[in-house]
Amino acid sequence: MGRKNKTYYKDLHQQAYDRLTEMLAFGESKKEAVAEGTEKDKIFSVNTYKSYWKHIKYFLRFIKQKHPECTTLKGAKKYVNEWLQSRADEELSAWTVQLEAKALGKLYGIEPDDEDYFKPPKRNREDIKRSRSDCVRDEHFSKTNNDELIKFCRGTGLRRRELGELRGKDLVRCEQIAADAAQLEQIPEEERAPSVTKRLEMLRDAMLFPQEWFVHVRNGKGGRERLSPIIGKNAAQIVERIVDTPAEEKVWQHIHTSADIHAYRAEYATAIYKAYARPIGEIPYDRVNKGTGKRFQGDVYTCRKDEAGKKLDKAAMLLCSKALGHNRISVVADNYIRGL
Repeated sequence: MGRKNKTYYKDLHQQAYDRLTEMLAFGESKKEAVAEGTEKDKIFSVNTYKSYWKHIKYFLRFIKQKHPECTTLKGAKKYVNEWLQSRADEELSAWTVQLEAKALGKLYGIEPDDEDYFKPPKRNREDIKRSRSDCVRDEHFSKTNNDELIKFCRGTGLRRRELGELRGKDLVRCEQIAADAAQLEQIPEEERAPSVTKRLEMLRDAMLFPQEWFVHVRNGKGGRERLSPIIGKNAAQIVERIVDTPAEEKVWQHIHTSADIHAYRAEYATAIYKAYARPIGEIPYDRVNKGTGKRFQGDVYTCRKDEAGKKLDKAAMLLCSKALGHNRISVVADNYIRGL
């Protein structure tokens, strides 16, 4: 006779893999899932899945080494916080520990507001090591030999993966964007499919910029599509590189592994912010604090933590966020805008 329940005869790796793949919801709308209350058991992004699975395997390795008697995923749950604490004790970055806490939280259905959820170290801007100063890998990267790549990154703000996926067909002129938007706007709002509404929003975002040329990012972080303006004094050179690339071929066949793409992306973000930011003193006091009755500037973002007190123009930050492919202006303030 066959066993009635084969679950516990799978090893930990297989049990975790099965659990995680049950949650895959690539292509589904996260917004709709949130409205329906079903997002807790779903993973919408390929990159999120890959990141979670990578760190879950670290946890499984820990269980096999420290608690070999534990052979079930359910039994391993009680060791989650022990493992996360060991990771924090290893002085891993707060970002890594946060990610691992989220990965295990997703695997076991532990929400951040649950009393059993691990409280990882706080993430502070001053602790960011990436792209802040020269490091060992910079010694193996020639800025002279990679001059065109650097200029391309500073003028487009693309992520490393987005650069690798960019093709010759992904150059779009502002006139085409306006024409496509006008065509979609002819469809009555109540008759627009969700995909049409989403595309129209992307086109309208691009039309906020005066640039002539844009790169079409078809699959950005979280699967988001966007049109990023090509900016700066090297815009013509960037456009020429894309135009000279056949439609279906990659613009960059090779991207140096030591290229500090995030740093160039931050330079792109800072340049956009500077181009559109208003002097803080000229932003009107247009809101009233209900508690004190005092007027304040609704369009002014006040930084916190190590940059407490620094003020930024929210309207310029929003433009910056759209160009980068983010949804929150706080991400722009914390990770991209520099040297102001």
